[in-house]
Amino acid sequence: MTAALPPTAAVPAAVPDPDRLFWRQSVVRHEQPSLRHSLLDLATSVLPYLVLTVAMYLCLEISVWIALALAIPAAGFLMRTFIVFHDCAHGSFLPSKRGNLWLGRFTGLLVFQPFANWRHNHAVHHGTAGDLDRRGTGDIATLTVEEYLARPWKSRLGYRLFRSPVVMFGIGPIWSLMIGPRIWSQKMRPRQRRSVLTTNLALAILIGAIAWFVGPRAWLLVQLPTAILAGTLGVWMFYVQHQFEDVYWETSEQWSYAAAALRGSSYLKLPRVLQFFTGNIGLHHVHHLSAKIPNYNLQRAHDENPIFHDVPVLGVRDGLRAIRLKVIDPASGRLLTWSEVNCLARR
Repeated sequence: MTAALPPTAAVPAAVPDPDRLFWRQSVVRHEQPSLRHSLLDLATSVLPYLVLTVAMYLCLEISVWIALALAIPAAGFLMRTFIVFHDCAHGSFLPSKRGNLWLGRFTGLLVFQPFANWRHNHAVHHGTAGDLDRRGTGDIATLTVEEYLARPWKSRLGYRLFRSPVVMFGIGPIWSLMIGPRIWSQKMRPRQRRSVLTTNLALAILIGAIAWFVGPRAWLLVQLPTAILAGTLGVWMFYVQHQFEDVYWETSEQWSYAAAALRGSSYLKLPRVLQFFTGNIGLHHVHHLSAKIPNYNLQRAHDENPIFHDVPVLGVRDGLRAIRLKVIDPASGRLLTWSEVNCLARR
């Protein structure tokens, strides 16, 4: 029997997976969206984010520091808003396909993302995560030891800079939120290009109107700190979900969708408040096995199914230590630090 990909990830070919029937039976009952839970999610994500944003603009007249302090909870609710956007891209948030489409487009404006383009790239990520032969779309660029050592020194330096914490978690959030999503190319599918162009136009009108009303300085003081804080947390979350020491990497011939989900996606155990603000996405092993499970069902799906109980578990400290990992070693099946790479290079 073959392991078919979720409906949102129709990129790679089917691969042998005799356990598919078992895991499909395990997760299918958790895949049904609930309008009640969806509305509660919106009331605890988009609504408080918009309220706090308005409050920040009002507080600027009293104190810039009060407005900046409000950026911290606003960033948390913006992160939750991104999870709503993310679930809409998978068609898993609302029972209605049209509802997911239009809510995804709306929340896409709040998180500065073109919905259709992001949905396509993220689907590719789900269909290729952990596949050594199909890296490069919707994931963090990661080289093998041989690829890294074979590059000229300028290219190796560029890779080292890209994988440095300053670039990854400093420049990375600004790029991934504000700049990267604005760029289109002729290689994109027409729907992707339209998505980027129409989102850019909508954002230009929206930001221009707000800046005209409150002033460009006020927009920058309110939106940038919130977006950067939320983006930094989001980049770190995405990083540690697929960049831990014994993460799953296989060639296309050996690659398995289920194995990539259960062994190549971490269970990031977070304090309750962080799990709330990150929309349960730390249960990434559940999400990658079935992207149709809404965020509000992920914890229950994990708790009720033994298939999820023997997966890589990371705590916050583990997630921070994982930042040291840079290069794939296919021989050992591990991600290596720079010092380990240097040891291999001297052999």
